[in-house]
Formats: sequence, structure tokens, C-alpha cells
Amino acid sequence: MKSVNLKQLAQELSLSVSTVSRALNDRYDISQATKDRVRALANQLDYEPNPYASSLRQNKSKTIGVIIPEVANHFFSLAINGIEEVARSNGYHVLIYLTHEEYQREVSMVRLLASGRVDGVLVSVANNADSDFSHLDLLGERNIPVVFFDRVCEGVAAPKVTTDDYDSGYRATRHLLDQGSRVIAHLTIAESLSISQRRMQGYLAALAASGIAFDPELLLRSQNDKVQDVKAIQDLLAQRPDIDGIFATVESMAMSSYEACRNLGRDIPADVKIISFSNLEIAALLAPALTTITQPAYNIGREAARILFQSIIKNRPLSVAQSQELKSELVIRASTASRSAPG
Repeated sequence: MKSVNLKQLAQELSLSVSTVSRALNDRYDISQATKDRVRALANQLDYEPNPYASSLRQNKSKTIGVIIPEVANHFFSLAINGIEEVARSNGYHVLIYLTHEEYQREVSMVRLLASGRVDGVLVSVANNADSDFSHLDLLGERNIPVVFFDRVCEGVAAPKVTTDDYDSGYRATRHLLDQGSRVIAHLTIAESLSISQRRMQGYLAALAASGIAFDPELLLRSQNDKVQDVKAIQDLLAQRPDIDGIFATVESMAMSSYEACRNLGRDIPADVKIISFSNLEIAALLAPALTTITQPAYNIGREAARILFQSIIKNRPLSVAQSQELKSELVIRASTASRSAPG
């Protein structure tokens, strides 16, 4: 029996070839009734799509791009695993682009991807990115779907998959207060990032709820350099010996805090208690074990990719309404133990 093609299906149904094609590809702009009619006849006539011709028509690269600021942070390694699981199940490859926290690198990478190299993009923005995110608009102009995860751009109308940064910032600070800390340093990254702003807001709210005024001297920003960060934390602890708690919003600043305390002979947790956002696998093996706000990194990557592929596979436009906020977990360990607590 001679195989049936799209043109013959269209003639039988009195529809255009493009309508039949879109119906078979589950396009959002085709009614369910039309999809059902087309599929019923396609099954009846044993229609078999030509994958090569379909690929040419769709002009698909079968690749997505993922822009991240670093890989040293264990969060991004886990997120990539979640992304790759979804991409693989959809028959796609993943290209990883590292900005190394440099804004101009991010701009260059977005322009490269907007040239048609990929079918969709997942982005976690650089921490020193300035307030101009116009380069990201280029993806939308080229009809390339984009989804943000973790470090998002509020000014771009695209789905965002994040964690409960405000609530987690509040819980982290509240935990230090409950453990007896009263002078809590807040170690952060670029204030332009939404995660920095929300974690900071949670910190301030927890202090206010305890009747403690915010002291701007206790705010320290990362320099994106370990040696400089360790020195800055040492200087802060030397200038403010009354600091008895540290809330690090990223794990690199927690590691620098451990080193600074060791260099100064400050005992953790007797002198200074430390808590940090971190997905570090060895957090429980540190001396002392680090109390963390652990993000659902794998699930964040997986959900961001799932939303992206809803657009790629079904040719459906993305909406901010598809955004998700997942819950993080407070994991209490020895670095925040009270004086009366063992270990």
C-alpha cells in the first residue's frame, strides 16, 4: 500500500496542509476537535510522518542552551542534572555556557544563542550583571523561548523557577537568633540579584521581629575572589568582635567564613555561629558540620526544563504564570549549636 502524505490527509479533510501539520504536532492554535479529526484519519490511513522532512520543516536544532554563572557551586551541578534528564527524555542535547560571573560574557552568549543555534534557553544570570537586561529581550524577538531559574531577571516577561528566598532568609536568621546570636553579619553577593534582595529582606524582617535594628556595618558583599573574601571577613570580625553569628547567602562565603574564623582563632560555634545557603555534599563532614538552607536544586533544574519543553515541543508561547517557587529545607548541624548543646 502506498504511504499517505500530509497533502493527501489535507485533501481528505478539506483542510490546509499547514493546519494538518500543526494538528499532528499538537499546536496550541489548533482546536481539540480539529486535532481529533486529523489524528483519527491519520490512524485510519496508517499515516507515518517523515522524520527527516519534519525536521527540515520545523528547523529544529534538537539542542537547548543553559547559561550559568559557575559550576564550583554544587547547586548548579545538581540543577544541570535535572535539566539533562528532561532534555534527554525529549531527545535533546544540552549546551552549557559559563559566564564566570561576567556580564559581558552573558551578553555575548545570549547574542550567540539568539542566532538560531538552539531551540530554547535556560538562564541563571551573572551576579555582577547590571540593571540593563535588554540583551535577553533578543531571545524573545527571535522567538526563542527562555526560562529563568534561581538567579532570575524580574524585568523580562518569562517563566521563573526559584526557591522561597525570602522565607528561607527569614528562617536562617531566626535560627541564629534562637540559638543566641544577636549581632549577625549578612554576607551576600550582588544586590541587583533578586535572590540577594529577597534573602536580605528575610534577614531584615527576622531582625525587626526580634526588636534588633539593622546595622549596615554588618553587611558584606562578595568580591568574587576567595582570597579577597577571606580577608574582608577577617577584617570585619576584627573590627566587630561582637559579631556572634554569620548568615552567608552563598556557600562560597560560608567557606571563606570558616577560613577567616580559623585564621583569627574564633571558635565555631562557641564564638561565631554560621549558617549558609548551600547544596554542598560535604557540609555534614566539615569541622564543625555546616548548618544549611538546602535548595531543591535538582528539582529547580528539572522544572525549568519541563516548562521550556512545553513551549518547544508544542510550539506554545511561555507565560510568567508558569513560574514556580519551590521550598528549601533548613538542615541544622553543629555550626549553629548553642553553648548548652553537645558537640
